[in-house]
Amino acid sequence: MKSSNNLLLIKNMVCPRCILSVENIFQTLEIPTQRIDLGEVVLKKELNPSELKNLETELKKVGFELIETRINKIVEDIKKRIFKFLDASDKKVNLSTFITSKIHYDYSYLSDLFSSIEGKSIEQFFIIQRIEKVKELLVYDQLSLTEIAYKTGFSSVHHLSAQFKKVTGLSPSLFKKIGNEKRKSIDSL
Repeated sequence: MKSSNNLLLIKNMVCPRCILSVENIFQTLEIPTQRIDLGEVVLKKELNPSELKNLETELKKVGFELIETRINKIVEDIKKRIFKFLDASDKKVNLSTFITSKIHYDYSYLSDLFSSIEGKSIEQFFIIQRIEKVKELLVYDQLSLTEIAYKTGFSSVHHLSAQFKKVTGLSPSLFKKIGNEKRKSIDSL
């Protein structure tokens, strides 16, 4: 959980709002930090067991957890890379290359590791995240289906529609009519 430089690894931090939420918890608990980034916090001092327990309790209240092993850290790093890949405007490189460019392990090892911890493959997790992004864009109603397909890396509207229906059981147009009641937060996936 901690290394000699007082690094805490935190699961489920996936966006800037997560950083703000974690910053707020550390301020409320009066725990001084040097730096807070996605998935990690560098402390100014080591925590005693009581402080650590209070921190774990407060983090769990808002859906975060302390990561205790190297393997869990790698899985969290894979998830971070998937989220960055989804947000990348240039998808000329494939997902496996994108992941291994920053996480320097063989992709088959990372894939096996991810599956053993998460119960689904990296590709399945990626598809679920990509469909959630499509749902978000459909609900915002600012882009056409063609633009959404392009923005989310689908080769065509037909491919997007087929994947969307496979994952959700609905066509994108039917989902759009239903609204955002079928959307899930990233934390619940």
